[in-house]
Amino acid sequence: MKYHKIDSSLFILNRKKFIEMMKPNSVAFFNSNDIYPISADSTLPFEQHRDIFYLSGVDQEESVLMLCPNASDPKHREVLFLKETNEHIAIWEGEKLTKQQAFETSGIKSVFWINEMEKVIDKVVMHCENIYYNHNEHYRANVEVETREERFNKWLENKFPKIKKDRSNPVLQQLRSVKENIELELIQTACNITNKGFRRVLNFVKDGVWEYEIEAEFIHEFLKNRSKKFAYSPIIASGNNANILHYTQNNKQCKNGELILMDVGAEYANYSSDMTRTIPVSGRYNKRQKDIYNAVLRVKKGATKMLIPGADWKEYHVEVGKLMTSELLGLGLLDKADIQNETEDKPAYKKYFMHGTSHHLGLDTHDYGLLENPMQENMVFTVEPGIYLPDEGFGIRLEDDIVIQAKGEPLNLMNNIPIEIEEIEELMNN
Repeated sequence: MKYHKIDSSLFILNRKKFIEMMKPNSVAFFNSNDIYPISADSTLPFEQHRDIFYLSGVDQEESVLMLCPNASDPKHREVLFLKETNEHIAIWEGEKLTKQQAFETSGIKSVFWINEMEKVIDKVVMHCENIYYNHNEHYRANVEVETREERFNKWLENKFPKIKKDRSNPVLQQLRSVKENIELELIQTACNITNKGFRRVLNFVKDGVWEYEIEAEFIHEFLKNRSKKFAYSPIIASGNNANILHYTQNNKQCKNGELILMDVGAEYANYSSDMTRTIPVSGRYNKRQKDIYNAVLRVKKGATKMLIPGADWKEYHVEVGKLMTSELLGLGLLDKADIQNETEDKPAYKKYFMHGTSHHLGLDTHDYGLLENPMQENMVFTVEPGIYLPDEGFGIRLEDDIVIQAKGEPLNLMNNIPIEIEEIEELMNN
């Protein structure tokens, strides 16, 4: 792995929290992802399933975690099943985790090879009343491909049809949404790498540059700083492309007078950062661009202050909508008639700001979190308001990553990334 070793105390604590929420006499299983084929003998780069990583730190394919806190045999209470290496694998792919390395990574003492798994599971499950099945239940999930996890779930159900079924995802949604200090440090590292990429780009952008060249500058800096990739597909959207919310073609030449909306984040140790900045190709914003930019920035600052313990997700977005409505009125983009004709389902501001303001951030860019629960200390949210003006040929979005604090102002993990107009212009013209 490119990232530095993570203290195993994080994964020991994460398992402890999950086990404390399990029903008595239960067992839970978590699987690695597949290595997904493209065609012929080509595959996508391996990406670990975030749940098994959260609970073990193991970042390797063909791995299974079993948790059975009431197992009569102590060595079966926390178990890792791993792919056993051999000389052929070592030559062609590199060595896999040894049992000792798996223990040092996860803090789990009981490590078996995957070919021993069925025998161990048979011994353990026969004494259990419940099996926790792990499914992808994220509110934005649209899963069309059968995962390794789901194949394993089918195998379990067929093998143990009479044992009660439970769900691990609601527990993980609750636990993963509140970050430990080590996790916050990892997200901060991802944000720091993103900062380096953005500052590199500020010195690179000029008239005639292509969007994909800007993308290349970002990934150069990310890889150089131990990030293995973008945390999500990067958006480098100049001119009217900024009004396509999920524009990822990044294949247009940038011209003086245009703005470039860049929604980009580095990952680090599987943790995401998520930044958006909007900069001028020429290095200078014109007056209209400044007016819209500062309106978006004021909404972002106001929304950030609302991220406090106990805040309600739906009410938060309603209040942010009021801030945006006020700004759009001030800009003349809305008038009193627009406000009088709006409905609860279709507020007037949605004409210019049609997406949500915030989402959970962590091991996934759109991370786990139960939206009906009040906000808590150490939850991490993006704040990303925008104003989109296709008739004027530009859109502006600004986004930072924010940690909710018990007291005082929320903590901005991107506080060192330039965002004020004056600083951006100075850096671009230095």
